[in-house]
Amino acid sequence: MRCLIAIVGPTAVGKSELAIHLAQNLNGEIVSADSRKVYRYMDIGTAKPTPQERALIPHHLIDIIDPDEELGIALYQEKAYSAIEDIQERGRLPILVGGSGLYVRSVIDGWRIPNVPPDPELRRNLEERAKEEGCTSLYEELERSDPVAAERIDPRNLRRVIRALEVCYRAGPFSQLQGKEMPPFRVLTIGLTTSRDELYRRIDKRVDQMMEEGFVEEVEGLMDRGYTLELPSMSGVGYRQIGMYIQGRMDLDEAVRETKLKTHRFARRQYAWFRLDDERIRWFNIGEEFEGPIERLILEFASGKVDKLIGEQ
Repeated sequence: MRCLIAIVGPTAVGKSELAIHLAQNLNGEIVSADSRKVYRYMDIGTAKPTPQERALIPHHLIDIIDPDEELGIALYQEKAYSAIEDIQERGRLPILVGGSGLYVRSVIDGWRIPNVPPDPELRRNLEERAKEEGCTSLYEELERSDPVAAERIDPRNLRRVIRALEVCYRAGPFSQLQGKEMPPFRVLTIGLTTSRDELYRRIDKRVDQMMEEGFVEEVEGLMDRGYTLELPSMSGVGYRQIGMYIQGRMDLDEAVRETKLKTHRFARRQYAWFRLDDERIRWFNIGEEFEGPIERLILEFASGKVDKLIGEQ
């Protein structure tokens, strides 16, 4: 049976570097599971692989939509499965890598996702209601319409609340439409982790590097193209803060400091998707030797010597 290797963990822990190393040594190609790297023109702030790295190793699902377009989870899953199948058909090893929990889980858990297209008018109406009545009002409606889905969604995440309501209106309770259908390949999920202090240090170093590489100029270019800070793509950590600096609403030191702190918080939330006590994930601490052991584990898994480690996702 065909294999997929998934590499997960918090931002800045070194997932992409490991994926490139493995792809080089194991005849692999990389499938991105990052909800920001899908956008064109957003390179520095999303820590995309360099042109040299992309020339060295084929990367899939990067730069596939413009910042004012949307890529729903159902469409992402469809594109990811297509890329994985294509890689496998050519006798190469697909490596799914990224920190977007929804993207990763949709692929390795085989979610059946309701194919309900976005309804811009409905979304605008719900956004207006949120402004007038507060986000709590929409969340309470979701609790009444689909209590199971409401339990899984952060009440402060307005976009996800609106999407769940959108599905409820168009197709019925969101949670009842979902299910799982295991994909036609075995999955080995590898997690990278480190101490919180080391992770924060790595995040702060990455943000400083982004600034040196021209992050301000990248955001200016996006805004010059007409992409506003209200777009979901531009609401991500870093882009919003630097955008506010460009608008004169925040000084640069404050924008950098807030970017670092919010990225720390985001990294902590990622562990809710990829829990250290999840037995389906083989965790490795980057403070110890990990590349060699991971490579050996993958070779054993691909040869069938290792049981279906993450089989029943």
